[in-house]
Amino acid sequence: MKKKKEESPKPQAAPKFRPLEAQLKELQKRAAADKGAPAQAPAQPPPPKPREPTLTKQEREELAALDRSHTDEFYFRRLMGGVQPLGDDKRGRVTTAPKLPKREAKPPPARDPDEDVRDHLMNLVEGAARFEVNDDGRHLEGRRMDLADGTFRKLRRGELPIDARLDLHGKRSDEARDALEKFLKEKRTRRDRCVLVIHGRGEHSPAGIGVLRGEISAWLSQGRSSQHVAAFATAHGEDGGEGALYVLLRP
Repeated sequence: MKKKKEESPKPQAAPKFRPLEAQLKELQKRAAADKGAPAQAPAQPPPPKPREPTLTKQEREELAALDRSHTDEFYFRRLMGGVQPLGDDKRGRVTTAPKLPKREAKPPPARDPDEDVRDHLMNLVEGAARFEVNDDGRHLEGRRMDLADGTFRKLRRGELPIDARLDLHGKRSDEARDALEKFLKEKRTRRDRCVLVIHGRGEHSPAGIGVLRGEISAWLSQGRSSQHVAAFATAHGEDGGEGALYVLLRP
């Protein structure tokens, strides 16, 4: 009998998962290598930027002034370094001037008795003698003859606005006369038109008669003050009544 030929063993098929095994081995090697290496700290996020302070304009100016003051003080200390105080040594010092004795107040010059005569002559030359004056004991009024009647009526009625006031209470006769002239001259220079002169009623005088009232009409119509006056009249009650006069100044 013929022997059957022995069949040669068939080669076994290669496992289908060998590439996967190779990958697993590779991963295991890497894991072993990673275990031996020092652990790396996780990356930290960058620190946040500090917020810029929000300052007002005034606060910024104050900080700038403070910096300047510190700088000035620093340079001042450097400049003054080594300077020594003089102490009690007064050499080279600038002393104050000695005090002068107070001057004695000089009395006002005596009034020239001929001054009134000269004023009267001057007023005559300027036409001051053409004043019409009326005085019934209560109401006093006077006017230049060339003054318009309508303007004089307005003055007597108190219809003209008062630009300035002069109070002569408590003054002696000579003081009141000088103050009146100075006042009228100043107000006329300023182009004031109507002023009020308060001379008082004399209620507290020994005789009960105003000392200035008996003289003021002469001052306004004949004296030095008359060159500035166009008219005058007793004031109404709300402006002083019989103790005051409206005075109209010349233009």
